[in-house]
Amino acid sequence: MTVEVVTMGCRLNTYESEAMRAQAEAAGHADLVIVNTCAVTAEATRQARQSIRRLARQNPQRRIVVTGCAAQIEPERFAALPGVAQVVGNGDKLKAETWSGLGLDGGEKIRVDDLFSVKETALHLIDGMRGRSRAFVQIQNGCDHRCTFCIIPYGRGNSRSIAMGAVVEQVRVLVAHGTREVVLTGVDITGYGRDLPGAPKLGTLVKSILRHVPELARLRISSIDSVEADDDLLDALATEPRLMPHLHLSLQAGDDLILKRMKRRHSRADAIRFCDEVRRLRPGVVLGADIIAGFPTETEAMFARSLDLIDECGLTHLHVFPFSARPGTPAARMPQVAREVVKERARRLRDRGEAALARHLSAEVGTRRMVLTESQGVGRTEGFALVRFRAPVPAGEIREAVIAGHDGRDLLAA
Repeated sequence: MTVEVVTMGCRLNTYESEAMRAQAEAAGHADLVIVNTCAVTAEATRQARQSIRRLARQNPQRRIVVTGCAAQIEPERFAALPGVAQVVGNGDKLKAETWSGLGLDGGEKIRVDDLFSVKETALHLIDGMRGRSRAFVQIQNGCDHRCTFCIIPYGRGNSRSIAMGAVVEQVRVLVAHGTREVVLTGVDITGYGRDLPGAPKLGTLVKSILRHVPELARLRISSIDSVEADDDLLDALATEPRLMPHLHLSLQAGDDLILKRMKRRHSRADAIRFCDEVRRLRPGVVLGADIIAGFPTETEAMFARSLDLIDECGLTHLHVFPFSARPGTPAARMPQVAREVVKERARRLRDRGEAALARHLSAEVGTRRMVLTESQGVGRTEGFALVRFRAPVPAGEIREAVIAGHDGRDLLAA
């Protein structure tokens, strides 16, 4: 029986799950479940505990190893769950010796170290991602910023970047094994390079990958902090057709006072100006964003500015997070918005986001788009919209599709 990995949360977790699967299988493990948890919200941590309990009920004989951000932050709580044989921290989960020396038959159940003492991160080569025509590549880990709502630095540590040469080599390996699209991922990827010799920036890395791996069909970047986007990154977006015209922005709010209380580094005007500039450089670029509903002290007028930001920035893909207080963060000690108000504001944000998405999809009808096909008869446009084909298509092809319609969420090919 092979190793099963249950992945929650971000794209970085997805990449790390593949590396852990390969190391655990190489170490000879079988009948093992690795649960790679997320801690971005209290709800994410709750869902992780719920999933572990369900796995333990479904097959009491299978041994469960819990890792990821939630396990790093609350190791004792996860170690006490039924079926959990070991809790492995983020600092150890990608080490081959962790999986070769895994103690599953008694002894110490918790293997979690202080991540703030870690000064570098290593890349773990993978040759692809099972069942996927795109692959994620980690370029960075951790975060040096301390947004008042965020617990993730305590699960990931300070920012550490991977050398450009190692990233380029990983992309080469993936392309040689059939990957058509690579997504660069990390915790704070616009913080890339500050800790490396010469302090190269994200844009330098992007240009290096495109120059040194000409066989790569598509390069995409995951969520960025717009205020830290460097000139080379914007130049690549404007001039490199293989860099996909899709950005996901960590905006979080549209009101300046709330942004200040979040300890964000941009203003509302900065966000709007960035989106306008990106559209000037790459007409047709598709923009998404994270927005938090009901941050402490948020009034109805403050919330309305977040709601209006969707239209003012021309956002298409919205990730809405109802605020959830994380113990140990400054925001947890601020005056809280009533829970029912938080939920209602989150619903209104989602409704506005769905309307923006529907407008975008309607504008796509009648166009011809290059689609990277995936399994189960679907694919992604360059702008990241999901396309459903009428008949099964082989995965891993880039084919032209005429967009015949949409269902409010996905595009439909003719």
